[in-house]
Amino acid sequence: MKILIAGNMGYIGPSVTNQLRKTFPEAEITGFDIGYFAHCLTNPYFLPEIKLNRQVFGDIRSFPAELLEGIDAVVDLAAISNDPMGNKYEEITLDVNYKSAVNLARLSKEAGVRSFVYASSCSMYGAADQYPKTENDSLNPLTAYARSKVYTEEKLEPLADDNFKVTCLRFSTACGFSNRLRLDLVLNDFVAGALVSKEISILSDGTPWRPMINTKDMARAIEWGIIRDAGEGGKFLAVNTGSNEWNTQVKPLAEAIAESIPGTKISINQDAPPDKRSYRVNFDLFKKLAPDHQPIHDLKNTIKEVRDGLTGMGFNDPDFRQSGFIRLKTLDLLQAKGFINGNLEWKS
Repeated sequence: MKILIAGNMGYIGPSVTNQLRKTFPEAEITGFDIGYFAHCLTNPYFLPEIKLNRQVFGDIRSFPAELLEGIDAVVDLAAISNDPMGNKYEEITLDVNYKSAVNLARLSKEAGVRSFVYASSCSMYGAADQYPKTENDSLNPLTAYARSKVYTEEKLEPLADDNFKVTCLRFSTACGFSNRLRLDLVLNDFVAGALVSKEISILSDGTPWRPMINTKDMARAIEWGIIRDAGEGGKFLAVNTGSNEWNTQVKPLAEAIAESIPGTKISINQDAPPDKRSYRVNFDLFKKLAPDHQPIHDLKNTIKEVRDGLTGMGFNDPDFRQSGFIRLKTLDLLQAKGFINGNLEWKS
């Protein structure tokens, strides 16, 4: 089997690379990434990409079609990956997350790729906390990031056929330790804050809902997306990916972390305007279709994983929200140093 992973050098990529290498030890696996975050390594014993057969650097906005020759499966992780980056770079978010994803899928189909797995998002449900949303419920994307995922799914569906299986995994909010850790995600941010300042600052009133998933379970779901039979969900499938047990509100999440890191205080901004990004999600379809690839990491052990990972690397930066652990700050620094331009292209 030959697999290409686009966007493999971000937060989730190392877990995906590790999972696919473990499951397909004889596979030829190629990584393709622009390299913004290649240097953002967090305490690995070795470079995660050593498990690939080949690492190619390039911009997904001008993907080289020849890389797809002989490829059996493509995994698309490439994205401007959160709301702060999407707000600052809205057009680039649509170019990378949407237009480039659809182009990659079209090129993949033309090259004879059999399976295309797209990292989509539950954030497309937006303000949706009245009841857990199923795949048949209406979408309400509130941000550029969420809109990009909706647009992509709409364009990917008509590409699917008997020879080109498309799987859109609507992931919960990612969390957990990684060899390229991000701390601009709610669970990871709370654990980091608790470690360095013994305080968790909740910027909302604590009531928004978030489903969450460990990056290692995201990788297992991607493996399933590659190997699933079209009879398991159809030639085109968009499926909520996570577990019903991981629908949690922000305040109880903070309380669970404070319990794991004794002495932690929780502060809530009582004057905060309501956070409309609140959604509960139903994962019954994923459980039915992928019984052998269900999440195995729960809230308690994921908190411990992030806590122990940060402790093991000697993390002690009270100003971490201004550091390279925050993806937008990394892009800002690359621009300030003159390495990339305003269109997020590398300068020659």
